[in-house]
Amino acid sequence: MHTLVNMSEPKAKARSLQEVVPGVYNWHVHDDRIDARSDAYAVADRDGAVILIDPLPIDESLLLPLGSITAIVLTAGNHQRSAWKFRKRFKVPVWAPENAHGLEEEADNIYANGDTLPGGLSALHTPGPAHSMFTLWMQQSPRGIVFISDLLTRPGHGTPEFIPSEYQDEPGRTRLSVQRVLDQLPVDTVCFAHGEPIARDGDRALRMALEQDTEGVSAPAP
Repeated sequence: MHTLVNMSEPKAKARSLQEVVPGVYNWHVHDDRIDARSDAYAVADRDGAVILIDPLPIDESLLLPLGSITAIVLTAGNHQRSAWKFRKRFKVPVWAPENAHGLEEEADNIYANGDTLPGGLSALHTPGPAHSMFTLWMQQSPRGIVFISDLLTRPGHGTPEFIPSEYQDEPGRTRLSVQRVLDQLPVDTVCFAHGEPIARDGDRALRMALEQDTEGVSAPAP
C-alpha cells in the first residue's frame, strides 16, 4: 500500500505475543496511521536464533525469551515500522527488498526474488499493492508457512480480503500474485501484515479470497 510510505512507526505498543504455530509468533497493534490492525512476526529456529518480520512496537521483554534476535526482514518498504529502532537496540542487520521505496535508513542487506534469507526464509516477488513487495516462505515440517505482506488482509476471523484498489499500485497484479503463491508454494499457514493469521488450511482460504473477489481486474503477469 504505497500510501503508507514514509510514515513513522505506530504509537501503540503490543503487550502480548501469541504462538501461531510452533516457532512462529505474532503480535499486533491498532495502527493509528491507518486506523486498522497491523501485524508483525518472530520466527525462532531450533538453534535459538530469532528473525523479526515487519516488526511493530512491542514490550521487548516478550521477545527475549524466544531466543537471540539475529536479523530483521522487511517484506516491503512501507513495513519498516520499528525496524531501525530494533536494529540499534539488538545490533542486528536489516534485510529489505530490492527497490524498496521510502526507507528512512539504509538497509544492511538487499534481497531479490528467489533469495534465501535468515531463518530459512525464501523470497518470492509478489507485486501489486506496491511494486517492490515480497512474500516470505518457509518450510517447517509438516507445514509450509507464508508471510504475504499486503496481498490480502483478514478482518476478524473470516475469509481474507483484498485491499481496495485505490490503495494499490496495480490491483490486477495483486490478484495474480496471490495465484502465484498458490501455484508455486506449498501453503498451510498464512501470516498477514494486517489481520489474524491462519494456522491451517491457508491455501483454501487464499482460493476462497480469489473466488469471492468482486473487484478483480485483468493485468499483465507479475
